[in-house]
Amino acid sequence: MSIDEKTAARVAKLARIKVEPEALPALAQEFTNILGFIEQLNEVDVEGVEPMTSVTPQRLKRRVDLVTDGDQPEKVLENAPDAREGFFAVPKVVE
Repeated sequence: MSIDEKTAARVAKLARIKVEPEALPALAQEFTNILGFIEQLNEVDVEGVEPMTSVTPQRLKRRVDLVTDGDQPEKVLENAPDAREGFFAVPKVVE
């Protein structure tokens, strides 16, 4: 597949990339090269190949997903500019 300069200019505009007119032939060639590489990848037979996230087999570390309050309300409220009755106090915003 070949990309012409008009298509390259349109892609650059859609991507909001400023490309000078004299650079369009090189950009079009780069796009053509990228699409050629993708076509090569499509020719590879991957039937039966498991998807992988890394070249080395790894298992993600897992932890128990527990909801806690942090058990430190006093320390949290120390940083508050105004705290009352164990809560952050904020100015009234609705009249």
